Amino acid sequence: MLDQGISDLLEDRQGSVLETKADGATAAIRCGTRSAAGSVSQRACVFCGSRVVLYPIADALHLVHGPAGCAAYTWDIRGALSSGPALHRHSFTTDLRETDVVYGGAAKLEKALRALIAQHDPKTAFVYSTCIVGLIGDDVDAVCRRVEADCGIPVIPVDSEGFKGTKKDGYKAACAAIARLVGTSVDPAVPPAPPRSVAGINILGEFNLAGEAWMIRDTYARMGVPVVATLTGDARVDTVRRAHTACFNVVQCSGSMLGLAALLEEKYGQPYRRVSYFGLEDMAQALYDVADLFADSDPGMAARAEALVAEEMARVLPLLAPFRKDLEGARAAIYVGGAFKAHSLIKALRHLGMQTVVVGSQTGNKEDYERLQQLCDPATIILDDSNPVELSRFVLEKKADLLIGGVKERPIAYKLGLAFCDHNHERKIPLAGFEGMVNFAREVHGSVTSPVWKWSARRRA
Repeated sequence: MLDQGISDLLEDRQGSVLETKADGATAAIRCGTRSAAGSVSQRACVFCGSRVVLYPIADALHLVHGPAGCAAYTWDIRGALSSGPALHRHSFTTDLRETDVVYGGAAKLEKALRALIAQHDPKTAFVYSTCIVGLIGDDVDAVCRRVEADCGIPVIPVDSEGFKGTKKDGYKAACAAIARLVGTSVDPAVPPAPPRSVAGINILGEFNLAGEAWMIRDTYARMGVPVVATLTGDARVDTVRRAHTACFNVVQCSGSMLGLAALLEEKYGQPYRRVSYFGLEDMAQALYDVADLFADSDPGMAARAEALVAEEMARVLPLLAPFRKDLEGARAAIYVGGAFKAHSLIKALRHLGMQTVVVGSQTGNKEDYERLQQLCDPATIILDDSNPVELSRFVLEKKADLLIGGVKERPIAYKLGLAFCDHNHERKIPLAGFEGMVNFAREVHGSVTSPVWKWSARRRA
């Protein structure tokens, strides 16, 4: 029955949806392509992808060169907290209008840049190109060079025209912009190249949603590992510029930051590891992986990591037991931005006694989807770059009790009459680390067991 359901999808979607097999065999899934025309993809544009990565750099000026709607759409786009400056929370725009389309917006951009730099005294400025800029051909690079020379701060163009590709292309544009800052520290105590001065790590792809970066930093501090820079949660321009002094990079959101990790390894010789801070298993493994990186320079770190994990497990597991009692046997659907996060969520749900029946992502690659097939139970639907019709259909077919997703998936869940857990970048509740697992369990439990669902049409039927 389900095979028939897959076969009557849009023709361009046929290879992007599969069902896991009972014998454990894996199959290739089509991914990394542009969204199928007419499918109303849940995936965001290039511009949005670049904004979500760069936005948390708190003392930088972020100027959107385009219509006011683009800046409004991405205002406060992450729940990224700052321990100091809050310049990033302003959404500045050149507000391009019809006359600018005809005559060009470069002069308007230059005037806006100079005025904003004079008023806010930022450490650097990022200028985001939107679709309209790509169409009218403004020379954004030339404007940035002139303003940089006159104002004495880095003014970095971000090639983020929305129509140029997918959200992943926005990640690449953001990584290229960050790479222009790394290694440019003006502090004479910071060397311009290895040997590195700090026996610490950089955390890439951690955006300090609801303060998660602070929790993770504290956990590493208990192991004796300093964090040089977090890219980009609660980041400062000066710490980004010093990121080349760390020994290693750990990559949390691999979809957004693997490109930067590869660039830093090539240029500065910094090895990197992919990690995840979601769920008990992957949080523990992230600590073990970092301890392994320092095995030669600090042999005692492995023992400290093991002791820390044992202590946290003893504290957290009893807190999860009451939630598991109520959630045992419930079924979940997952649709998130990065597939690597989906891996962690499947394991976290199993700790709560729940089965994942549908899982998909916006930016997964072939290796991510192969790993998902290995993790999932037989007859699980796996999909890349889904659309609301597909997602709704498979959630209903698989009788899911919970949908985990972001702001665009929330209305789908509520219209279908099922519980929802927000795992998106606007959330205000920390879900990473050991304490984050308790918060996650509490949120899932509260939503799934809410008495309101007995009144939904789906349940009454």
